[in-house]
Amino acid sequence: MTTGKHEKYRRLIDYCRSLPPTPTAVAHPCDQASLEGVVDAARSGLIAPILVGPRERIEALAQQHGLDIGGLPIEDAPYSRASAARAVELVREGRAEALMKGSLHTDELMGEVVKRDTGLRTARRVSHCFVMDVPDHEQTLIITDAAVNIAPTLAEKMDITQNAIDLAHALQIGESYQEVRVAVLSAMETVNPAVPSTIEAAALCKMADRGQITGAVLDGPLALDNAISLEAAQIKKIDSPVAGRANVLVVPDLEAGNMLAKSLSFLAGADAAGIVLGARVPIILTSRADSLTTRLASCAVAALVAKARRESTGKVVG
Repeated sequence: MTTGKHEKYRRLIDYCRSLPPTPTAVAHPCDQASLEGVVDAARSGLIAPILVGPRERIEALAQQHGLDIGGLPIEDAPYSRASAARAVELVREGRAEALMKGSLHTDELMGEVVKRDTGLRTARRVSHCFVMDVPDHEQTLIITDAAVNIAPTLAEKMDITQNAIDLAHALQIGESYQEVRVAVLSAMETVNPAVPSTIEAAALCKMADRGQITGAVLDGPLALDNAISLEAAQIKKIDSPVAGRANVLVVPDLEAGNMLAKSLSFLAGADAAGIVLGARVPIILTSRADSLTTRLASCAVAALVAKARRESTGKVVG
C-alpha cells in the first residue's frame, strides 16, 4: 500500500479541525511567514493564538501583507527575548497549552523554556521530533532527535525515546503499545564494541525490557534499510516485530537525524512537521522554508499532544 504526497498530513489536519482550537502563545511573529502561518492555523481552527511581540510592528506587518489579525489578542513585548519570556509566562499562567516559535531565533525561545525557575522544565529531557509524511510510504515516521540534542548520552536517549513514544500515542498510531515500533538506528544491525551507537541501542532495548522505557516495542541496533524495509530485514534474516515496520526512528545523534530528515525531504519529497517535547507544553518549531501544509501539520501535532496531556492531567486552560 502506498500513499500520496500530503495524504497523511491531510488526515491529521482534518481530524484536528474537529477539536477545539488549542490556546497557543506565539513568540514574536514579526515576519510575513510566521504571522501568515499563525493566521492560517487560526483560520483552520487548529490553534487559538495569543500574539506576543511589539504590537505596532505586528499590526503594521499584518496591514502590509493583508493579513486579518482582528480579534486575535496581542501581548505587547518590546523585543524578541522579551517576547519569548512573556510567551513562556502565559503558559505558566495557564492561558496557553502550546508554545509556537515566530521569527525569533530558536535559541532565544528555548533559552526561556529551559530556565530553571521561570521556564517550562519537567523531569524529562527536552527533545525534538520530526513527524514525517513520506510519499509512497504507508506509515507516518517519527524521527528523533534531529534538532535539539547534539550528542545525547544514553540517559538522555532514554528520555528522547520516551518522548517520541508518547508522541506516537498522542498521534494515535495504533491502539495498543505493540503498534508503536521503535527502531534504534545505527550503521549496522549487530552490536559492535567499536561502534558506540550499537551498544547504546542494545542498552535502550534492555531498558525497555526492564520497564524503564514504556509504551512501545523496541529493537536495535538496526540499520535504516532493515528498520523500514521488510524485504531488507528478510534478506538479512532479522526476526523482529520492529524490523521492516518501524514507525519511530531513534538516531545516534543530531547530525545523523538532521541528514536523514533532510534527505527524506529533499530527495523523497517528504514533509517534516516539527515539535519539541519534554516541556510542560508542546512547542511548535517551524521554518521559513516550510510549506503551508507542513505549518498546519505542526500545529495539528501540537494540538494532539496538548489534548493527550489535558486528558492525562485533567487540567483545562481558562
